[in-house]
Amino acid sequence: MKRQLSMPFWCVRSTVGDPFGSSVMDSITPLEACDILCDAKKDGLIDFTSTHDDDIVEWDPANPMDDQDPSSPCYKTIHALKEKMDKVGLKMKMVTCSLHGDTLFRNGGLTNPDPEIRALAAQKVMRTLRIGNFFGAEYFTYWVARDGFECQFAVDWKTPYKYIENGLNLATRYIKENKLSIKYCTIEPKPNEPRGEMYLATTGHALGLIANLEDPSMWGVNPELLQHEGMTNLSASNAAAMAIHAGKLPFLHIGNQKAGQFDNDSPTLTGMDGLKEMVGLVWILEKLNWKGHIEFDNHVLRTDSAPGEKNKIQIRKDFIKHNVDSWRLAEGKAEQLAGNKDLDAIRAKYIGKTADIGKALESYDLKAIQAAKIDYKKLNETPVANAAIDYAFNRAILGM
Repeated sequence: MKRQLSMPFWCVRSTVGDPFGSSVMDSITPLEACDILCDAKKDGLIDFTSTHDDDIVEWDPANPMDDQDPSSPCYKTIHALKEKMDKVGLKMKMVTCSLHGDTLFRNGGLTNPDPEIRALAAQKVMRTLRIGNFFGAEYFTYWVARDGFECQFAVDWKTPYKYIENGLNLATRYIKENKLSIKYCTIEPKPNEPRGEMYLATTGHALGLIANLEDPSMWGVNPELLQHEGMTNLSASNAAAMAIHAGKLPFLHIGNQKAGQFDNDSPTLTGMDGLKEMVGLVWILEKLNWKGHIEFDNHVLRTDSAPGEKNKIQIRKDFIKHNVDSWRLAEGKAEQLAGNKDLDAIRAKYIGKTADIGKALESYDLKAIQAAKIDYKKLNETPVANAAIDYAFNRAILGM
């Protein structure tokens, strides 16, 4: 399936700084970023874009309703951006609230122990939702940002998950009461960074918390794969399959990651590892008939960026094309694998066994299960040929 693609403002505006060195590329304005994205739309590379509030407008905590004030810079900027986007048919698909950039939120946004800071975070979330509505966005994402901790003894463990639930319930209520365009919300989990530990570390953590929300049907997950799950050697395949099984995966964030490292945020398929993992992930999406869209969430390699006025636009344009071309490469290979009847036959030989007892298990027929006569010795002496399946797929991936 050729999926629709989104390239967010935050990826394009990144100046590629890291904890050990300042920015490499010259910064660009939101309007310049918008021009780059509109060109990518005109070139047929992308279908959508997304943004943090801070990617397009500055936050003035003293004026939480500035998006409604025609004289404010916020109001003027979002109108100028929308005019550019409307001309080329570029849709703002998702908005997310930055609760990590401002130093006020260094000890958390939604989970900050200070109720006044939590209230400012709530005001910022509501402003982001209104901005999303202005652009006609369909999704709102809560990235865990700085909602985490470094010292377990410095946390009142009765409160953080309650505070997250309060913040997400507030967003749902605000969307419904104001009849905003947002139709669905997601949680983007992460194990660590920018905090030492996050309260919602994995897809499983996020799915577990969603069950406690006022309206779980309004919430899903958008794991960042391969990066966030891979940071702690967890499986991107498992995260995606679990979220699809739960009916909670409207879209995916995509990039590349060397397992067990810091958040690499490398472009798709770029780096030492990740080729087989990414192709396998997309193959799973095909086999499970997943209908969502893909959103890139990565940055130009620091080595491949460069300062200077002449570079600041072209490098970013090349970055978008590299991501799209790399995704289509993985997508094309995954489609080949998914449609390969020989591979299906090999899989069916080893993992496609059927028996009447399977029906009893699915229907919870306790009497039939209890009465079943099963040949333990035969089953125990039958080899399990996972390696044979993997070898067949390796040959197909390598084109041999």
